[in-house]
Amino acid sequence: MASSYLLLVVSILCIYGGCGALAAIPAKIGKGYRLISIEETANGGLLGHLQVKQKNNIYGADIPHLQLHVKHETQDRLRVHITDAEKQRWEVPYDLLPREKPLPLRQAIGRSRKTLSTPTDYPGSELIFSYTTDPFGFAVRRKSTGETLFNTTSDDSDRYGNMVFKDQYLEISTKLPKDASLYGLGENTQPHGIKLYPNDPYTLYTTDISAINLNADLYGSHPVYMDLRNTGGKAYAHSVLLLNSNGMDVFYKGSSLTYKVIGGVFDFYFFGGPTPLSVVDQYTSLVGRPAPMPYWSLGFHQCRWGYHNLSVVEDVVENYKKAQIPLDVIWNDDDHMDGHKDFTLNPVNYPRPKLLEFLNKIHDRGMKYIVIIDPGIGVNSTYGVYQRGMANDVFIKYDGEPFLAQVWPGPVYFPDFLNPKTVSWWGDEIRRFHELVPVDGLWIDMNEASNFCTGKCTIPKGKVCPSGTGPGWICCLDCKNITKTRWDDPPYKINASGLEVPIGYKTIATSAVHYNGVLEYDAHSLYGFSQSIATHKGLQGLEGKRPFILSRSTYVGSGKYAAHWTGDNKGTWDDIKYSISTMLNFGIFGVPMVGSDICGFYPAPTEELCNRWIELGAFYPFSRDHANYYSPRQELYQWDSVAKSARNALGMRYKLLPYLYTLNYEAHISGAPIARPLFFTFPTFSKCYEVSTQFLLGSGVLVSPVLDKGKTKVNALFPPGTWYSLFDLKETIVSEGDYRSLDAPLHVINVHVYQNTILPMQQGGLISKEARMTPFTLIVTFPAGATEGHAEGKLYLDDDELPEMTLGNGFSTYVDLHATVENKMVKVWSDVAEGKYALEKGWTIEKITVLGLSGSGESFALEVDGSSVSDVSHVQLTASEQHVATDKLEDEGDTRKSMMIEIQGLDLPVGKNFAMSWKMGVHG
Repeated sequence: MASSYLLLVVSILCIYGGCGALAAIPAKIGKGYRLISIEETANGGLLGHLQVKQKNNIYGADIPHLQLHVKHETQDRLRVHITDAEKQRWEVPYDLLPREKPLPLRQAIGRSRKTLSTPTDYPGSELIFSYTTDPFGFAVRRKSTGETLFNTTSDDSDRYGNMVFKDQYLEISTKLPKDASLYGLGENTQPHGIKLYPNDPYTLYTTDISAINLNADLYGSHPVYMDLRNTGGKAYAHSVLLLNSNGMDVFYKGSSLTYKVIGGVFDFYFFGGPTPLSVVDQYTSLVGRPAPMPYWSLGFHQCRWGYHNLSVVEDVVENYKKAQIPLDVIWNDDDHMDGHKDFTLNPVNYPRPKLLEFLNKIHDRGMKYIVIIDPGIGVNSTYGVYQRGMANDVFIKYDGEPFLAQVWPGPVYFPDFLNPKTVSWWGDEIRRFHELVPVDGLWIDMNEASNFCTGKCTIPKGKVCPSGTGPGWICCLDCKNITKTRWDDPPYKINASGLEVPIGYKTIATSAVHYNGVLEYDAHSLYGFSQSIATHKGLQGLEGKRPFILSRSTYVGSGKYAAHWTGDNKGTWDDIKYSISTMLNFGIFGVPMVGSDICGFYPAPTEELCNRWIELGAFYPFSRDHANYYSPRQELYQWDSVAKSARNALGMRYKLLPYLYTLNYEAHISGAPIARPLFFTFPTFSKCYEVSTQFLLGSGVLVSPVLDKGKTKVNALFPPGTWYSLFDLKETIVSEGDYRSLDAPLHVINVHVYQNTILPMQQGGLISKEARMTPFTLIVTFPAGATEGHAEGKLYLDDDELPEMTLGNGFSTYVDLHATVENKMVKVWSDVAEGKYALEKGWTIEKITVLGLSGSGESFALEVDGSSVSDVSHVQLTASEQHVATDKLEDEGDTRKSMMIEIQGLDLPVGKNFAMSWKMGVHG
C-alpha cells in the first residue's frame, strides 16, 4: 500500500531546527580514549578498560570509562564490543537476535593483570586484532595477506577524529584504500548503482518514505557493508556489521568511512570471507539463515490496491488464465477489510461465504491467496481485536497510556512486539483470522512504523476521523509536537528522510515506552523485525506449515523470517534500474527473497516500460505486479504486447522453478543470495564490480534486461568464458571479458547460462503446482568446442508445506549432478541423497541437452546405467552445430566448431542414481 509520504518528501520542518544543524560542529570531537588496562579472559578473549582523555560537551558529556571486549567467535568472525564500563546500555535484545553475550561489566576499573603501551596483536585463524593505547585505536588485518581491513586510528592528516562515546552520540571511523569496492549500508535507493558512492549520504533509520526518494533512509536498516578488494589479480572480500539499532549516519569518503550513531553501543562483527559467498555465509550464520520459502512463492504474484470487491479479484484470476499467463498467487491490499481494520472482512464487498467459495476454487487449482496486515490497531470499542489487545495490555505506551497514532483505520494503537504477551495475542489474532479466511501468507506493511501524524495526539471532539473524504494519509487527529525530552530532540540530528527531519516525525514518538521500559528511541528500527518474528511464530503455529511473510520494514536478521519488496516505486525508466541494485543489496543483507513492484506502484507505466519490466521482473526472486489505488489497471493482460512478453519471460521462469527452488534451499543452508552481483561468481574480474544493470541467478544464469526507453539492443558485459542463450541454446558467446551488443526486440530478454553448469529445468505451466510435476530436462554446458571439461549442478526437491527445509526427514531429495568430457567420451551422472521422496512423486528426467562439445556429432555406444540404448526406439540422440560468436573472430567468422547434443525420450527416475555415456565422433 502507499506510504503516508505518497509523493516526494518536500523540504519542510526547518522550524524544528533540523536544517543545517551540523554546520557549526568541528570535524574532530575530543581527544579520544586511553587504554588503561587489558587482560586475556578465561574464554580466550580480551577485556580492556578505556578512559576518556579530555572531556567536552559537544553533543553531550563523554562517558568517562568504557569496557572493551574482543573475541574471535569463530575462525572467520571477530567481535569487538565497546560499552559503558559502569552501567548497562541499550543493545539489540539478545532474545530477538540470539548471539553470544559479551562479558558482564566489571565495576573495578583498572585492576587488570596486564597493561601494554605498544601495538599488540591478538590473532585468530583468519583475522588479527591489534590496538594502540593512547589514543586508543584498533585495527583488523587479514592473516593470510597482512592487509588491513579496518583501522580506527587517526592522525592530524585525517579528516576524521578519534573515537567518541557519549550517551547520545557515538562516533568511530576507519581508513580505507581508495580502490576498495564497498556494497551495502541499506535500505536506500542508490542512483549511482550497487557500489557505495563517495559523499552520498547513508542514513540508517527505518522510515516510511517511498523508494522514489534517492539517497534517503528507507524502510529497512542494515548497518553492514561488504568490502571487495583486488590485490595483484586476487580478490578478497570481507564484511563489517555494526550491530546497533539506533539511528545513524554513515559518511563514506572513498578513503574513509565514519559512523555517527545516536545511542547504543559499538558492537562490531568482522567476517573474513575471503569470497563474497563465504562472507554472506558467515554473516547469516550469525544473524540467521534465510527462511525457507514455499515452492509456490517462487511463482508469479498479482496484487493491486483498489480491487474494490471480490468479483474484481475473480475476474483478474480468470483473465490471467484466459491470457495464458502464469499466476500462482492473488493478493488483496486493504480492500478486503472492514473499514481498514486488521483481521476483518468487508461484509458487503468481500462477503465471507463468497470469498470462501472463491478460495476453495483457487486452492483446488493450486493457487494461493495473501492479504495485507498493518500493525496499527483501530481504536474502536466494538472491534474485537482492539478489545482483546486492551485486555492483554499489548500496546506501546506514552505517559502510561497507549500511544495514539493515525494510519488507514483512523486512530490506532501500535502493538509492542517486544512484549511476550503481545506475541501471544498477535498469534491468537492470526489464528482467529485464519479460521475466518484461510489465507496462505501475510503481508505486513507500514511497519517502520508509519504514522500519518506527529507528536502527542488526541481524538478530536466533534469531527469524524478519518472523515472518509480526501486522501486517507492526511492527519485528522489533534496533535502537539513533543520536544520536551532529549529522546525526541537529540543533540545530534541524523539526516532522517534526507532532510534532517525530527526522528519522531510521522512515526511513534521516540520517548514512547516499550515493554520493560525500553525506549522507542532505541528500538525504533527493530519494529518491523519484531513484528516479522511474531507473525512467523503465529503462522507456523496454525497448521505447522511453512510460513510466507512479506515485510516492508526489515533489520539485521529479518531474512530468517520474511521476504521483502522494495516498497513504493514509480513506473519510470529510472525506477526499473534502481530495482536491481536494491535487490542485490538485500541478497548481501541475508534477505534473498526480494523484488520490486513490477511496472511500478504509481503512476501509470507506459506500455513499453511494462513490457520491459515484466521481462526483468520475471527473474526477480520475488516476482509481483502491484499497483496503486489511484493508478490505472496494469495487470499483465491489459496490453496484448505485455501479455506476450509475460508469456515469454514468465514461461522461462516457470521452467526454471526447480533451479530457483534449489537456490532457495542453498540460501537457507548457507545464506547464498538467489539474485547476485556478477562479482559473486567472478570476484577477480574487476570490470564487473560496478555492474548494476545485470545480475546472476545463482552462480551461472546471467540476466541482461533492457532498461532504457526505445532500445531494441542491450549492451551486456560477459565475464570470460562461454555463455549460452537460454532462449536459443544454439546461440553461443565466447567472451574474453567484454561488452557485447545483443538484439533485444520488445518481447525479448537476454538470459544466458555459463559454462560448466548443469541446469535442472522442467516444462513449465500456468501454476507452479502443475509445472513442478512435469518431466525434467538437464542443460549441460561445457566451454565451446570443449575436448575436456567438467560441469556440475544441484537439485533439491521437498514437500514445501513442511516448516523446515532439510534432508533426512523422508520428505526431501537432493541430487548432485555431474558431467565430464574427456578423450571424446561424454559422461553425465547423478549422486542422489534421500531418493525416496522423489521416487514416490514419480519425477523423471526426460531429456538431457549437452552444449559446447567438440566433434562431428556422430555418436555410438550410448549407454545408460551400463546398458546400451541404441536399439530402444523412444530414445533419440540428435546433434546440431551451434553458432559461436567470439570477441576476436566475430568479423572474420569463427572456425571453432561447437556441437549441441540432445538425448530425448529418456525415463530416468530423479530419485535414483543414473550414469550415461557416449563417444563423440571426430571432425572429418
